[in-house]
Amino acid sequence: MFSGLIISILSLTKHAQEPLNIYILTGQLYNRHQQFQALTDDHAAFLNQLVKRENVDSGVTKIDITTQFEADLPKANINTLFTPYSMLRLYSDLVPQFSDRILYLDADVVCRRPFEDFYHQSLAGTDFVGVLDHYGRWFFHHQQRAFDYINSGMLLMNLDMIRQDKLLARCRECCRKWPMIMPDQSAMNKLAKHKAFAPEKYNEQQDVQSDTVFQHFSTRWKLWPIVHTVSVKPWEVDKVHQQLHLHEYDDILAEYQEIMAELDAEGELKTE
Repeated sequence: MFSGLIISILSLTKHAQEPLNIYILTGQLYNRHQQFQALTDDHAAFLNQLVKRENVDSGVTKIDITTQFEADLPKANINTLFTPYSMLRLYSDLVPQFSDRILYLDADVVCRRPFEDFYHQSLAGTDFVGVLDHYGRWFFHHQQRAFDYINSGMLLMNLDMIRQDKLLARCRECCRKWPMIMPDQSAMNKLAKHKAFAPEKYNEQQDVQSDTVFQHFSTRWKLWPIVHTVSVKPWEVDKVHQQLHLHEYDDILAEYQEIMAELDAEGELKTE
C-alpha cells in the first residue's frame, strides 16, 4: 500500500488548493490466510516530507488502530477475499484525531481535478456522501429506491452525525455477526438511513472521463473472449499503459517511479 499512498499523495498535492491533513489508517492485522504488517513510522515520515514539497502547511499522520480493531474483530468476515484492511474505515468514529468531516479514499484512488467544492459541501442530516457502485447498484438494494448501493472507496463522512447515530458501531456489529460478500461496504449501505449520492465523476470506477475528479482503480468485468475480471492498480504502471491504455497520469507515475528507484538505490523503506 506504500506505493499506492505515494501515487495518491502526488495526485492530491497536484490538484489541492488548500493545505492537506492526510491521515493513514494502518495496523498489525492478521487472518487465517496471512499476517499483515503495519506501515512504519519511517513510511509515514517519508510521506509527510512528500506532501510538504507542495505545501509546508500540509502533513501526513499515521494512525495505528490495531488495538481498536482487535477489541472489536469483524469475526464473521475476517477471512473473506478482502483483507482486514478493507474494514478499517469502519473504525473512523473511534479515532479522536479525526475532525467531524473526513474525506475517505482507498489507496487505489487517484485524484485528477480539484476537489475542495466537493469536500466543503453541506453535510446537514447526512452520514456520508458517495457514488453508486458500478456493478453493485444493479444487484444490491437496501432502501426503497432502485439504485442505492454506494461504493465505499470514496466517502465524504460526517463523523459528527455518525458518532451520534452510531452508524459505524452498528456496522462493526454487523461485520462481527453476519458473513457478507463485501463486508464493510454492504454493512454501511444496509444500515445507513441518511446517505447522499454524488455524481460518478467523484468516484469513477471505469474509464476516465473529461470531468473525472477521482478515479478508482477497482476490479472490472470483461466479457471477451471469456467472462473474466481485470484488476489493475495505479502502481502497476506497465499494466496501466498496456491493459487500460491509460496515460492520463503519466507525469505522476513517472515521478512515482523515480521515487521508488531512489528508495531502492538507497536500500530504504523496504515494503516486503
